[in-house]
Amino acid sequence: MQQSAPNSTPIVEPGHSLRAALAAEHPLQIVGVINALHARMAERVGYRAIYLSGGGVSAASLGVPDLGISTLDDVLTDTRRITDICPLPLLVDIDTGFGNAFNIARAIRSLIQAGAAACHIEDQIQSKRCGHRPNKQLVPTSEMVDRIKAAADARTDPTFILMARTDALASEGLEAALARAAAYVEAGADMIFAEAVTELQQYTAFAQRTAVPILANITEFGATPLWTLTELRAAQVSLALYPLSAFRAMNAAALNVYQHIRTDGTQQQVLDTMQTRAELYDLLDYHAYEAKLDELFSKEKS
Repeated sequence: MQQSAPNSTPIVEPGHSLRAALAAEHPLQIVGVINALHARMAERVGYRAIYLSGGGVSAASLGVPDLGISTLDDVLTDTRRITDICPLPLLVDIDTGFGNAFNIARAIRSLIQAGAAACHIEDQIQSKRCGHRPNKQLVPTSEMVDRIKAAADARTDPTFILMARTDALASEGLEAALARAAAYVEAGADMIFAEAVTELQQYTAFAQRTAVPILANITEFGATPLWTLTELRAAQVSLALYPLSAFRAMNAAALNVYQHIRTDGTQQQVLDTMQTRAELYDLLDYHAYEAKLDELFSKEKS
């Protein structure tokens, strides 16, 4: 842990915060936030950890599909904006690591500097696809092991959590996916993200084979059923991820508003679907900022 100045509040690394959250809540619910404002919303509601989706960065920040188009800098920009305003530990999706071993090492160091608590790296080829789409292509286990070793060696903060995602279940079957997961843990992964799981007992198999925390990606409209926390707990899942739930709802609401204004010539019919100005100001602590401005201006005049 970093040393704090005398009489100051001790600095707690984000990785420690994520582990503390995992110890306090089982399974730990991690909700996806698409921007800094949503991070504040998640904190207000009571979540202990948050997530930045690579697919979310591609769609929301760039307007392109989740096909390995975004860069490290795109992800870091959104990461910094979230960690600057929200103290919750942030898990970040870095796809396949943005290149070779040197690129992966740079990504890890940069994420730590940006205040992330953890990241997950996956075993697809660099021209990756969404984890719930067909025709995914994986790198050999040995190449993914090298990715993990490069990431683990690059950690400038030993508390930073490295999660390995495997997409092998859909194309290679359970036994191959379990073998990959075990190899990834041996290489230095702290946790396993088993993607596109279709049966609860598959999570149990990952947990028993690897003896590390297992993440369940409970994303809508994909291959994985929307299991409850009770069901996931019984299957030995440690982290339950909801990567883009609010983003999907936000998109549907925005499209509805756009359509009504265009068709009706007014927003009157959709006011009840909107967050009010007062609600937004409350979330942003707007009046506290305004009071600080008044105080500063008052000092200048005196």
